[in-house]
Amino acid sequence: MQEFKVLFEAYGADYQSTMNRFMGNEALYLKLLDMLFQDTNLQRLGAALDANDLSNAFAAAHTLKGVVGNMGLTPLYNAVCAIVEPLRKREQCDDYPALYHAVQVEFQKADAFRASLKGGGEA
Repeated sequence: MQEFKVLFEAYGADYQSTMNRFMGNEALYLKLLDMLFQDTNLQRLGAALDANDLSNAFAAAHTLKGVVGNMGLTPLYNAVCAIVEPLRKREQCDDYPALYHAVQVEFQKADAFRASLKGGGEA
């Protein structure tokens, strides 16, 4: 579907590479994209950061990184990568609240992208 491709690229993602991973099945992509918004790793990341539990924060962020990377959600992926790397090193970092906020903002944009793919809004 050409409209799907246009919306996908307007969001800032590589349609072709992502759809290659999904064998061109846009319905499957949407089904799995819906599952991302049922996942609890974003909340787990926030809770772990609030508790200064860098190990669990890393686990949640790393899981998110893998999922959003496979889904081709490039803007969200980039935001998650920015928090994963200092967490990987278990660095104490004053930037964690701002980095987490950036992930939350991109998560909301990804949700708007999802709605646009379903015909319910704009990316």
